[in-house]
Amino acid sequence: MIGCVIAMDSEAEVLLAQMCVESVSTVFGKTVHRGKIFQKDALVVVSGEGKGNAAAGACAAICAGADLVLNLGVAGGLNDSCEVGGAYLIEKAVQYDFDLRQLTGQEVGTLPGERENFLPLCCPEGLSLPRRALGTGDRFDDSEADHALLLRLGCDIREMEAGAMAQVCRNAGVPFVSVKTVSDVYGSGATTEQFRKNLKYALFELGAHLPEIFAALG
Repeated sequence: MIGCVIAMDSEAEVLLAQMCVESVSTVFGKTVHRGKIFQKDALVVVSGEGKGNAAAGACAAICAGADLVLNLGVAGGLNDSCEVGGAYLIEKAVQYDFDLRQLTGQEVGTLPGERENFLPLCCPEGLSLPRRALGTGDRFDDSEADHALLLRLGCDIREMEAGAMAQVCRNAGVPFVSVKTVSDVYGSGATTEQFRKNLKYALFELGAHLPEIFAALG
């Protein structure tokens, strides 16, 4: 079963519009819709924003029976490899606000028990979207310091959830797929203004890719 974990209600509405809902329940305080999407058994968990909520949402999906977790949503582009409305398959993710360098000497984002700071994501062969690297942190801002750090780490896109979901899924041994459409690009104006202006467009583009995404998940 595909467990879709979505941060915001506006993002979830795009998916729920395609879902034949059979039941609604609550798991770990998160709303779980169960039914079929494009004739496939699926769950939709609305987690809320941020890494803690995302981790709880991923746990809820897995505990409710998901054997693959799919994260869909909007995100911010960091460089000219991304454009507003573009859809990207995330190939790896790092939590750029996790920093134990003073204790371990390892690079920013390196989680306990890991050798690398980026966690690999599942990239279905049948999904031909461009692949990008993502940075996850509990901040929505225009910070120059954050931007410089994200670029140094090699990130193309930033948001607030997928890195935490990747950690949960890695620990649970469950494949994790993430697709993001870009609502704002650093250097093209205030992030908040871009996000508000382009959110509907980014969500429309996300919805247009849903058939391709679900077809690739087998």
